[in-house]
Amino acid sequence: MPGNRAVVYQGAGQVEVRDTDYPTYELQDGPGVNKENVGRKVPHGVILKTVASNICGSDQHMVRGRTTAPEGLVLGHEITGEVVDVGPDVEFIKVGDLCSVPFNISCGRCRNCKERKTGVCLNVNPDRPGSAYGYVDMGGWVGGQAEYVLVPYADWNLLKFPDRDQAMEKILDLAMLTDIFPTGYHGCVSAGVTSGSTVYIAGAGPVGLAAATSAYLLGAAVVIVGDLNEERLAQARSFGCETINVADGDPADQVQQILGHDAPAIGQPLVDSAVDAVGFEARGHGENARTEMPATVLNSLMTVTRAGGAIGIPGLYVTGDPGGIDEAAKVGSLSLRLGLGWAKSHSFVTGQCPVMRYNRELMMAILHDRVQIAKNVNATPIRLDQAAQGYADFDKGAARKYVLDPHGVIA
Repeated sequence: MPGNRAVVYQGAGQVEVRDTDYPTYELQDGPGVNKENVGRKVPHGVILKTVASNICGSDQHMVRGRTTAPEGLVLGHEITGEVVDVGPDVEFIKVGDLCSVPFNISCGRCRNCKERKTGVCLNVNPDRPGSAYGYVDMGGWVGGQAEYVLVPYADWNLLKFPDRDQAMEKILDLAMLTDIFPTGYHGCVSAGVTSGSTVYIAGAGPVGLAAATSAYLLGAAVVIVGDLNEERLAQARSFGCETINVADGDPADQVQQILGHDAPAIGQPLVDSAVDAVGFEARGHGENARTEMPATVLNSLMTVTRAGGAIGIPGLYVTGDPGGIDEAAKVGSLSLRLGLGWAKSHSFVTGQCPVMRYNRELMMAILHDRVQIAKNVNATPIRLDQAAQGYADFDKGAARKYVLDPHGVIA
């Protein structure tokens, strides 16, 4: 049996690569593992040799110390890999298959899974609906920023690539199917983006750039991306987006200048659709651009979106934030202008993206050269032992999507 190494959270601002246990078909006790899951048998699982495992902004929230994640937690929920062993109950997935792993862990058996709401599976996390690999309060399933990882309910969860050689040629693009590409796409679909839409996306990190890519794939006429980071805004412009720097003032005023509308007012048209790709660590705008103001993005999207428009909210919001700016923010209670959203008849969609609703179709778009998601998010492969530096650079605002390559197989 081979050994295993993984990226481990060691406290606020600290990660390191450590020797860890090779996966088995039974959940073991450990940091973050729900006690009710300890000893749980996983005969329906497979063991993957990790080909790619990405660093995500959601991981960064934990590493910054902005969640209740315990020290010793193995990180990583964006996993692509090769099957090297199958459990006795696995019927269709075979050793040697190259597969994408949805970051949502789902059973395929409960009511929500049958309704394609795989982000809120009822059977994988004893604490609450929904689960993910290597994430706080998600049941304790071991993360995949590692050489090897266990994937449960494999016949259901895994998306097998149809041709291994073709997949390896496009592996950086396909590595985005685990989370950020479907998440950005879900944000746009939730916001009603379609042919001819005008779209505002808050945030030019990897999810925001994936949302912008998705908006064009869905036929948007104008895609505007807002952020504080000029390097990330330049990345958005590299594939045709309009951009605004929210440090320069109110996003609504800047959006108007691009679209040519008059001063904003309730009922007056601005963008058709908006996407929050920032989440709970949002900063203010204008003179408040360096001040944490967790409700800023949500409130600004209600201002900038036309009456009758829709807002997709794939950006992460949490129920426990030790670093929140006040007691309300520490439990995820934000001061929202819900009356404005109500007056404008906005619709809102929140929560984890149900990856399996979109990943096969997005895979086909990649394989048939309809989209270049890796280029648009500036996917950058690094070795597993460079993980700590990758996290540090990402935290400083690098306009890159870091992809860990534990076995050195990404060209």
